[in-house]
Amino acid sequence: MQLWMQIIGKVRMVNTPILNHWWNVPLYVSATGLTTSLIPHASGNSFQVDFDLRTHRLEIVTVSGGRRSIALQSGPVADFYAEVMHHLTELGVRTKIWPMPVEIADAIPIDTDMTHTVYDAEQAHRFWRAMVQMVRVFEQFRSRFVGKSSPVHLFWGGLDLATTRFSGRPAPPHPGGAPNCGPHVMLEAYSHEVSSLGYWPGGGGEGMFYSYAYPQPDGYIEATVHPPEASWNDEMAEFVLPYEQVRSADDPARMLLEFAQSTYEAAADAADWDRVHLERSADRRP
Repeated sequence: MQLWMQIIGKVRMVNTPILNHWWNVPLYVSATGLTTSLIPHASGNSFQVDFDLRTHRLEIVTVSGGRRSIALQSGPVADFYAEVMHHLTELGVRTKIWPMPVEIADAIPIDTDMTHTVYDAEQAHRFWRAMVQMVRVFEQFRSRFVGKSSPVHLFWGGLDLATTRFSGRPAPPHPGGAPNCGPHVMLEAYSHEVSSLGYWPGGGGEGMFYSYAYPQPDGYIEATVHPPEASWNDEMAEFVLPYEQVRSADDPARMLLEFAQSTYEAAADAADWDRVHLERSADRRP
């Protein structure tokens, strides 16, 4: 499924002008699954691509009324890629992408990948339903900040749902290092100082919520954060909170919001952010 998302995400990226921090490339959680939102095309025939994770179909729709649908089912990634490219051409929105997956070690080019073939419809549906609940909390957290912040979006490279806050100050050049990502990728993504909150389905179990700061300020990793189930992960250089702990909590939303707020405060205080002017006052929060 992640490889399918990379295909569709790259289609969006090729057709859209670059926005700060690559905000023109992610997917968004929708009422049926995931969407690109409206994509412009050089032909003038704008279009949208949706993963419907209730009916398990990929829907491609153009503003001129064209529509194509692909069943989401097990089969080689290369076949899915070929079918998507065929339908885009038929609809008059032909798009050429670089078929190498990004941020995946030892990746196989998408257009020749006959190795990855399994799609688990039930797991895909549950992943979407979980993200629907995460978006609700992430948006509440985002609303507390009046400075620059990102939308809540799904980056298909690392496959993480995230929202990021910015102090407004430039950051030192990021060292990069993600597989198949040139240095320009991380330089654009981390051009300014950030505190980022997200969910990553990898890392074992049911994945984890995370929070990190770039650049990492002195004293950040020694900060006390909440809830008690949260901890610092040296390997990831992030504060983490296992998804299972949140899912099984009496009040999952409250626990996640507590993690989001306390880890942000740890970053903002350690880096001396201008919190008075960047945050919505507590008495004006929704």
